[in-house]
Amino acid sequence: MDEKIHIDAYWRSLNKNKEELCGDRVMMKHNDQCFVAVLADGLGSGVKANILSTLTSTIISEMIFDGLPLHEAVETIAATLPTCKERGIAYSTFTIIQVFYDGHAYLAQFDNPAAVLIRDGKLLHPQEEVKEMSGRTIHVSRFEAEPGDYIITFSDGVLHAGIGMTLNFGWGQKDVEEFLLKRIRPDDSAREISRILLANVNYLYGGEPGDDSTCCAIHIIPGLETRVMVGPPSEKKMDKEVVHKLLCATGLKICCGGTTSEIVARETGRELKTDSLLSLTADVPPKGFIDGIDLVTEGVLTLQKAARYLNKAAKDQTFQETLMLSKEEDGASCLVRALLESSEITFMVGLSDNPAYANIAYSPISLNAKIALINEVGDNLKKIGKIVHIEMY
Repeated sequence: MDEKIHIDAYWRSLNKNKEELCGDRVMMKHNDQCFVAVLADGLGSGVKANILSTLTSTIISEMIFDGLPLHEAVETIAATLPTCKERGIAYSTFTIIQVFYDGHAYLAQFDNPAAVLIRDGKLLHPQEEVKEMSGRTIHVSRFEAEPGDYIITFSDGVLHAGIGMTLNFGWGQKDVEEFLLKRIRPDDSAREISRILLANVNYLYGGEPGDDSTCCAIHIIPGLETRVMVGPPSEKKMDKEVVHKLLCATGLKICCGGTTSEIVARETGRELKTDSLLSLTADVPPKGFIDGIDLVTEGVLTLQKAARYLNKAAKDQTFQETLMLSKEEDGASCLVRALLESSEITFMVGLSDNPAYANIAYSPISLNAKIALINEVGDNLKKIGKIVHIEMY
């Protein structure tokens, strides 16, 4: 496939009733070539299961992400987490999903419920190969992912939902597949799919889950690059080139900074308008508008507030979701939502400094402070799973 793709991925869990820790764990890793997710389900529940699933998902994701073959990862897990002698079963089951941005996709499953693949509203069944590795039977599939595809994997707590309560024998694999086929709408986000699925699981459990239940949802989306122009270039003769690159963004086009906005307006021949005070908050100036630019904000103050939001979001998935659902219209909130909705982001940082602050190396509006701020924002976006590039002009 010639078209570049990106990944929208999200996971969430329901803890077993009265358990503070979840026995399931999902680890996700990204770089500029591929995405890797591992869902592990530890034996039992509580602290022990949490430790087992965390070890399994961490070890496998690190090894697969570093390019080591599957059998080496499985052998390492087999040596680290041996089979339970009493029950004769593995201490942790797992599902591995690896998707390259050229479309090549890879799925390996060990004793977890079968992942559900959906394309064009129908189930997709890629050819499967069964392999024996270190005494474990692994189901391996390779396929070409396309924009619009969904890959949904989940722990067995999802299948157990409703046993002895609303259902006699639990939900079952086919029931989950039919539910997803009926409920997924075109362009639903991974976040929405995981929410819908676990909301129904919680309902079937009567609000008191009898087992840890986790869903990891992946939506394959077109590879679109958001570009953010921050600050004027070091030389005025570069203005036209940088603005042209901004306008060539296949995703969102964002402009941060008063002088930067004036440059974009001048080079495009379009009017720069300032928003009403409705978008003004105590710590962030109002937004602006330029035809053809998706978001126009003030510079440093807006970026500082956005950086604080992203720093917290990188550590707290719940806060990240709150930001995405926020209805706030100030520049920082709009900027954060735009960045979180993007998969690949390029910051085009102008190196022109304000001469009035040239002797203050780290004043809040100095060039050094601006670069440090962009690097901080970029690092936190990477932790969240975004592909980030920083270009200097």
